[in-house]
Amino acid sequence: MAAPMNSPVFYLFVTGQIETAYFPEFNDLFAKYTFVYGQDWVVTAGLEEGITQTTRKSFDGKQLFIWNFPLNITFKSTNPFGWPQLVLSVYGQDVFGNDVVRGNGAIHIPISPGSHVREVPMFVPESSSQLQKLTSWLLGRRPDYVDPTIVAQSEGREVTRVRSQGSIKVIFNVNMMDLRTMGYDNGAGSSITTNATTQANTTLNMTATTPR
Repeated sequence: MAAPMNSPVFYLFVTGQIETAYFPEFNDLFAKYTFVYGQDWVVTAGLEEGITQTTRKSFDGKQLFIWNFPLNITFKSTNPFGWPQLVLSVYGQDVFGNDVVRGNGAIHIPISPGSHVREVPMFVPESSSQLQKLTSWLLGRRPDYVDPTIVAQSEGREVTRVRSQGSIKVIFNVNMMDLRTMGYDNGAGSSITTNATTQANTTLNMTATTPR
């Protein structure tokens, strides 16, 4: 359905896919995803979270897990603060048959229209001591976040020990509507950086303009 003219909101349309993953030390992995966004954002269509199929890594030298899992979601908002992020969690089974986390990661949806390929570095929580590490391995309870979306936040992250492990390739197809009518310009040459970029440690240049 088309948005009404002079709408007080702007729209963000996102399609794409969680394409491949690189975890050479493991096999038989699946991924869960969810979108995290600010209070001013609302999902108007599509799926906010999902889970991929379980797949084995390829037998060639690349050793990739191929999911090609589709993404399709539409947002509306009055404020770019809290720009949506895609949170990813990868799981596999240990020697005891328990599902354990193999990687966590998050990335902001690109702020410019078009097709974008992003490599998401993944990491896993670490036990605070060798004794806890041995205990968690024996009990099949590896360190994990109670709420996986914490990886998209800055608060509380500084007290967590993590270790880099693997990566995921994601393709985004982004389109926007009514962003300029709301007084924002995400084009080249922008000079004012919004608070949304501080959360992501990325450069999100959004410059206020005056509608004619």
